[in-house]
Amino acid sequence: MSDLVWSRDGGDWPNRQASAFVEAAGIRWHVQRMGQGPPLLLLHGTGAATHSWRGLMPILAQQFTVVAPDLPGHGFTQPLLAHRLSLPAMASDVGGLLRALDVKPEIAVGHSAGAAILARMCLDGKIAPQLLVSLNGAFMPFGGVANQLISPLTQLLVMNPLVPRLFAWQASNPAAVERLIANTGSTVDAAGIALYRKLVRSPAHVAAALQMMANWRLQPLLHDLPRLTTNLLLVAAGNDRSISPDVARQVREICPQAAIEHLPGLGHLAHEEQPSRIADLITTYAARTSPAVSRSTGL
Repeated sequence: MSDLVWSRDGGDWPNRQASAFVEAAGIRWHVQRMGQGPPLLLLHGTGAATHSWRGLMPILAQQFTVVAPDLPGHGFTQPLLAHRLSLPAMASDVGGLLRALDVKPEIAVGHSAGAAILARMCLDGKIAPQLLVSLNGAFMPFGGVANQLISPLTQLLVMNPLVPRLFAWQASNPAAVERLIANTGSTVDAAGIALYRKLVRSPAHVAAALQMMANWRLQPLLHDLPRLTTNLLLVAAGNDRSISPDVARQVREICPQAAIEHLPGLGHLAHEEQPSRIADLITTYAARTSPAVSRSTGL
């Protein structure tokens, strides 16, 4: 149980040949970049890392220049101060990374909390993609009493420095990580389980995930979503136990221009379960909305 170090823990990291480290927004980022074509940004969700794109990224790289960072404190990217792990601050810092990379994504794809960060970036003028793809996007806060309790409880957990180490210690039991993944409604292969286990055995990674949860405020984003002019695709997995598929319908009520694609039988990690299916959706909608992608793909 220790924090992740690339020289020790990155030897078996998926798509390792595409990895680099970049200084931006005051921290050192782990970024993966591969392929040729219109630029496409992938942004993972809370508690994940670039490993989540291990199957999807090489497929998209056949038609796009794909860029995927580890979010601050996640995977192999350095952590930020706790207050910087809020939605607007992370949107700003990812924007700083893109400026350092000189990347202006034509397509932006986010999973869970990553989709909310990308929407915030669009609204704040940090990016101007032709298409925003939300994979089981975390746009809605927990309802009722849960919404009043979860954030304060998470803040109390984050204040105790022993809590991330306790989570990491519990992850030494392989069954604990298998249960964690099963609770998302997804079926992930053994290699994927091993990668998640590596992540959650890192106290720094766990602390970043908890700090994100403690700082997560979605009401300002929901207030601003009607101003979103970017083409929006909402992908909703029918077996998602983390984000209700009904969230996509609620978001479309706010953003009538949005399209919804339902994926029966898949869970919260649908892009890990069936990366080819997700890649087809992204490419099809990208070709409809982006002239550059249409020319590149011939669709």
